[in-house]
Amino acid sequence: MQFQNGLPSDTGGIMNTGSSKSLDSGAWRDLYKAALFEVDNARLPERIAQAQKALALTARELFHMAGDHIEEEQALDDTMYALHALRNTSQTTHCIAHRSEAA
Repeated sequence: MQFQNGLPSDTGGIMNTGSSKSLDSGAWRDLYKAALFEVDNARLPERIAQAQKALALTARELFHMAGDHIEEEQALDDTMYALHALRNTSQTTHCIAHRSEAA
């Protein structure tokens, strides 16, 4: 797996995450959706981490940009909260499954 701008690229190619001149909110949104709809529990933590890295990069870019970005910042906060909930839920589900198997 190759990395570009701190974000992994599953295709091995360059992943366009945008620049501070032209913020690409589609990158973090796509990675968030990939985590949200991941059906393979083994890949879910990786998907969540990818989305969180993209969110952090976007937040950093917004911080350095002039202007009011309150809506985008709120979307980033909401998405980070949802990813934390998804991670906690998946870990709880994973623990319950292991307990059931042990019983």
